[in-house]
Amino acid sequence: MTDHVDVLIVGAGLSGIGAAYRLQERTRKTYAILEQRESIGGTWDLFRYPGVRSDSDMYTLSFPFEPWTNPKAIADGGDIRQYLIDTATKHGIADKIRYGRRVTSASWSSDDATWTVTSTLADGSTEVVTANFLYLCSGYYSYDEGYLPDFPNLDAFAGEVVHPQFWPEDLDYRGKQVVIIGSGATAITLLPSMARDAAKVTMLQRTPTYVLSQPGTDPLANLARRALPNDLVHRITRLRYAVMTVGFYQFCRAFPRLSRKILLGLTAKSMPRVDRESLTPPYKPWDQRLCVVPGGDLYKAVRAGRADIVTDHIEQFTETGIALTSGRHLDADIVVTATGLKLVALGQIEVTVDGRTIDPHELYTYKGQMFSGVPNLAWCVGYTNASWTLRADLTWKYVADYLNHLDANGYAYGMPDPQADVGDDTRLLDLSSGYIARADELLPRSGGRTPWKVRQNWFLDSWDARRTDLDEDMVWVRTVDLPAAEPAAEVAS
Repeated sequence: MTDHVDVLIVGAGLSGIGAAYRLQERTRKTYAILEQRESIGGTWDLFRYPGVRSDSDMYTLSFPFEPWTNPKAIADGGDIRQYLIDTATKHGIADKIRYGRRVTSASWSSDDATWTVTSTLADGSTEVVTANFLYLCSGYYSYDEGYLPDFPNLDAFAGEVVHPQFWPEDLDYRGKQVVIIGSGATAITLLPSMARDAAKVTMLQRTPTYVLSQPGTDPLANLARRALPNDLVHRITRLRYAVMTVGFYQFCRAFPRLSRKILLGLTAKSMPRVDRESLTPPYKPWDQRLCVVPGGDLYKAVRAGRADIVTDHIEQFTETGIALTSGRHLDADIVVTATGLKLVALGQIEVTVDGRTIDPHELYTYKGQMFSGVPNLAWCVGYTNASWTLRADLTWKYVADYLNHLDANGYAYGMPDPQADVGDDTRLLDLSSGYIARADELLPRSGGRTPWKVRQNWFLDSWDARRTDLDEDMVWVRTVDLPAAEPAAEVAS
């Protein structure tokens, strides 16, 4: 007997748990969650490198329906993982998760308005689940590999080479010389954490990044919780941080020269020991993602002499470290390649519609979550300039409303009109970062007009969500003698 649910969610991280909650809250649909790992958490279960933490405030990254009560405004990965576990358990979502299922293919049949989804289990066997709606909540990062450039003569290095995505539990860096290659959020997180125990940590960057210090705690929110209900404090603080985040982004885009001057001035004042070149990105603020450091921990490590930042290019690896094009040599016992993530589309799942294989790059994104010509499928993708959850919650609510719209009108399925005028073709993610540029030919595309344009503005998206037209640029198909679905079977997790 084939196992059937109304909605099949792929991924038991932040996105999948939020999607499940909104389904429970707003619909009466049955659902299951397929998770390829053996635990809840997604990104926050995968990444275990020293100091791993949120790169945005927790009041907007946490769920709007489950208050963040931890005093940390920027939280450690372990705290976030536990928050996700607690939330999933509290709301009965954990019972719906089937672990160890790696989804490999999803096939849509218009004849019976059903997705047939195949997963591979750890023992090599396969499992098939059918569903009327498929919701991909596994993000767009590859869990199998990170990005690693082709470093010249890497094999000559006698020390250890580690990628943050696959951090060895037994790695001992106490008293050792460490070189971190990279300048993004991961490198900036690793540096102060490793500097506490290593002999010296050097961050080797090819291009500097904009860095902004933010308090690690929010005294106002922590004080308010003593007198006001957690739900109220959470809503107010979430809105406050959303206003600050989106407002600052808009300020940077509207006044790039002034915002650049402000950011570089703050950084130079905090890190007087670092040369000006290593603090000056060649691009405008928010052309790439801006990095946040809690309590200035990066600055403190550099000022204390435990860490350093070097801007240069790698000529080749040597037995004892890295030779740079400037002629300088960085001695190293351990090299950490914080060189970026690898992006994937639709969870690397082979998707077919009525026998036709879908190329994600040929698709246009509809309302930031569905795709032209693909029936009853949504993909949860967050913002690049603000917390992931701000947009994710809009998609969770939309999917629930979409499903209710199907039932209310007797539709079997719907899909964004593949013949619609989407406007000018633009990139899905509007940053110039290397990891985004490398995936440009893989990811779906954004149109140039609503509802096909992917915006990076939570306030505009929130306004549209309140008055959204579920019929806009949609093609609906009514139920016509569809076979009755078999009841959901109990499957051991």
